[in-house]
Amino acid sequence: MTEILYNQGFIHKYKFQEEGFNGQGSIRIALKYDPRTKQPVIRKLGRISTCGLRKYSKAADLPRIINGLGVAIVSTSKGVMTDKQARAENVGGEVLCYVY
Repeated sequence: MTEILYNQGFIHKYKFQEEGFNGQGSIRIALKYDPRTKQPVIRKLGRISTCGLRKYSKAADLPRIINGLGVAIVSTSKGVMTDKQARAENVGGEVLCYVY
């Protein structure tokens, strides 16, 4: 999911760290800011599918976020991808989050 945010231009860079809390690895993410207004590029990040309530969608029913300006991240049988990629490959899946 971090790579998708990087490729879509929402984050500046990211780095995986091997050692972290309780021996787990962690991810360090540098957010991207608009140079003119100094506002963060990510205005809102909303979690859609939760542990108690999964949200699934067919390829034709995948949501368009702000008429294509935002991104919905979808977990499909072909991997984690954006809503645009899922529509192009005609696969549905679990809608994880919205980013805009």
